[in-house]
Amino acid sequence: MSAAAISPNLFEAARLGDAEAIARLLETAQPDIRRYARATCRSSADAEDATQEALWILFRHVGTIRSLLAFSAWLFSVVRRECLRLARRSGLVPAVDDGEAEAALLLRPEADLRLDLAAAFEALPPHYRDVALMRDVKEMTIDEIAAALGATRQTVKARLHRARALMREYLTR
Repeated sequence: MSAAAISPNLFEAARLGDAEAIARLLETAQPDIRRYARATCRSSADAEDATQEALWILFRHVGTIRSLLAFSAWLFSVVRRECLRLARRSGLVPAVDDGEAEAALLLRPEADLRLDLAAAFEALPPHYRDVALMRDVKEMTIDEIAAALGATRQTVKARLHRARALMREYLTR
């Protein structure tokens, strides 16, 4: 989704609960959501279900999205998760426990794993990426990261936890 298609004023009004702005935001986002769902889901029926679920989740959670820049990544991750959930429910994709998925990662050639890790870092929203890079690549402490970002320890720990969960999801799908 192009954030340029959604004006900052429209996004902010929707985020603050303006019903008309929310309706316009849903209307504007729907074609991109549907197009992404069709490319991601395994069937057209799943794509339609994922689109509707993503619109419903957007409607319910638009107030929690902090910025227009994070909007697209958040929304597409919702669609991706819905497509995966629908595929698992229909039996097209077996449910894999985390242990099996992580073991499969270790079997990949090192060069491929490095590329996958770089792509996983790039896929993270910037506020998660910064924390993950500082901790896992630069090996900074939680206190050092908090000081560098001007954030609390709790914020850094929460972002790091979420970043690692998102990377795990990215790498195991």
